[in-house]
Amino acid sequence: MRAALCERFEGIDAVQLGETADPRPAEDEVLIDVHAASVSYMDCLMSRGGYQLKPPLPYVPGSDAAGVVVAVGDKVDRFRPGDRVACSNWFGAFAERMVAKAGSCARLPDTVDFVVGSGVLYGYLTAWYALAERARVQAGETVLVTGAAGGVGSACVEVAQVLGGRVIAAVGSPSKAAFARDAGADHVIDYSHDDVRERVKAITGGQGIDVGVDNVGGDLFLTLARLMRWNGRLIPMGFTGGDIPSLPMNLPLLKNYSIVGVFSGAWMTNCPDEAARASGTIMTMVGDGRLKPRIDRVLPLKQAQEAMRAVAERRVQGRIVLKVR
Repeated sequence: MRAALCERFEGIDAVQLGETADPRPAEDEVLIDVHAASVSYMDCLMSRGGYQLKPPLPYVPGSDAAGVVVAVGDKVDRFRPGDRVACSNWFGAFAERMVAKAGSCARLPDTVDFVVGSGVLYGYLTAWYALAERARVQAGETVLVTGAAGGVGSACVEVAQVLGGRVIAAVGSPSKAAFARDAGADHVIDYSHDDVRERVKAITGGQGIDVGVDNVGGDLFLTLARLMRWNGRLIPMGFTGGDIPSLPMNLPLLKNYSIVGVFSGAWMTNCPDEAARASGTIMTMVGDGRLKPRIDRVLPLKQAQEAMRAVAERRVQGRIVLKVR
């Protein structure tokens, strides 16, 4: 089958279109004919050996896809051949076929096409796990999301809105501000030239934020750490800025707030039934229009390298999708 293959942990330049054997599903897995696959920052990190998980080389990048079930393992009873699904795995999506655990798959509503469906699970399931399961966002709370124009960031903006939060979106350029507003943010801060701390104080009347979701890291995370309200929850989601910050622990001590880790991939592995229920909830919301995944552009599989580079360089608003079939 055709696939984008990473032969060496040397980054995006090591990803080339090639041929590899079709995967075979284990007893708890589903085999999918991939129609579309979306690109995430995790895919870029993994290609250079910078992610928590290192697959055996050579491997097929790509965590999120949508397509049609071809076969199921002996212990799978939720799906059957012919079902339209979205699916997620640590890698394997940038190919004509991939396998995924049954608990990491969700049926696509008839109103959701493969391109949109391919971008749902990674972004929205991460956002749901962070905000609904881990932070337990309550109606009326103020939620600040950094990197709010990216795939996960924009999903966090939408999910926070669905949960009744008052959302402040922080973005890295003026061109991304309109995108964040369209995603449902109540307020937008451009941290390329705005003073984030002063803007948040102005927006909240000096009260600060209840929940901070940081996708960027570095100094921006430390700024959020100084803006938390009493009993708040600060979520280090990712480090697209490149710097993993260290936190002076007197800050959460004085405000009695929590640092809440979010690793949705491990949650899906360790709590597959919970993740499957959440996936069903999210797909229902996408199907009825309460959540609206935003697609930046669609490229052919042969341009996987170009798509990954755009994500790595933060030139994306929403998700880039690779059209496989």
